[in-house]
Amino acid sequence: MVATIVELRNIAGTEAALGWAGGHTIVVDRPEGKTGGLGLGFNGAQLLALAIGGCFCNDLRYVADEMDVSLGSIAVSVTIELEGDPSIATAATMIVSCASVDGSDPSPIVEKARTSCMVSNSLSRGIPVSIEATDYSNGQTTDCTG
Repeated sequence: MVATIVELRNIAGTEAALGWAGGHTIVVDRPEGKTGGLGLGFNGAQLLALAIGGCFCNDLRYVADEMDVSLGSIAVSVTIELEGDPSIATAATMIVSCASVDGSDPSPIVEKARTSCMVSNSLSRGIPVSIEATDYSNGQTTDCTG
């Protein structure tokens, strides 16, 4: 099994968080004026859409390389539909446009990337999410999955 770990911490003087993995960082926040948000970074729905689309962009490149095809332009648009209170993502729609450098049909690349995309396939199949709260004052961990 392979595991990936990201870390997030609050940004002093704000109610936003800084997330990182290796040398890459991202700011997470709520929209300005919403529960202390300052609009300094991406909200949860945007991060979900970026994860879906970003993973797919990477997989397009992986698959094209496996098929010995060079891709030129790639454009991906992801729409996340939210419902309820609290908001739950109920659907994601991805529109993909890409072109091969040699003008060949990119459809086989898009289809293979669809079947291999870790994020969209994981979400489609459903993954368990466990949440453990740690009391930093005493190092105790509590399972919060309910």
